[in-house]
Amino acid sequence: MASHVSTIHASAVLIGAHAVLIRGPSGSGKSQLAWQLINAALAQFPFARLVGDDRVFVEAHHGRLIVRPAPELAGLLEIRGAGIRRLPHEPRAVVGLVVDLAAADADRLPAREALTTEVLGITLPRLAVAPSHQALPAILAMLDTTAASD
Repeated sequence: MASHVSTIHASAVLIGAHAVLIRGPSGSGKSQLAWQLINAALAQFPFARLVGDDRVFVEAHHGRLIVRPAPELAGLLEIRGAGIRRLPHEPRAVVGLVVDLAAADADRLPAREALTTEVLGITLPRLAVAPSHQALPAILAMLDTTAASD
């Protein structure tokens, strides 16, 4: 079965064994969140590293979603006010969580159907973040705890 590769405007950070794919409109803070996530995760998890910023390739492969950086942007991260910075990066990772910034359906206690999303036919856990809210605490909680309803 041939796989399909798509280019999306997103950032991705590998934390432990799985990547967090950060989506959102231009100016929503994807790059800033990626930087914060790398630094916060290093204190809490054994491994955290940039996969890609601004534009990444995603591909469905054997029931998993694989993310990799656009070659011309590999290892580059935009830090608002500091410019483009070079960082160590991973060439690919399996996505384990999708974060949607500035999400219209973000709720304090989200409905069950809002907790997953489908990308290239792969269903993944999802965190919807309202425009005025900080995503980092919720992401770290989702990576390090289980839902009370599980």
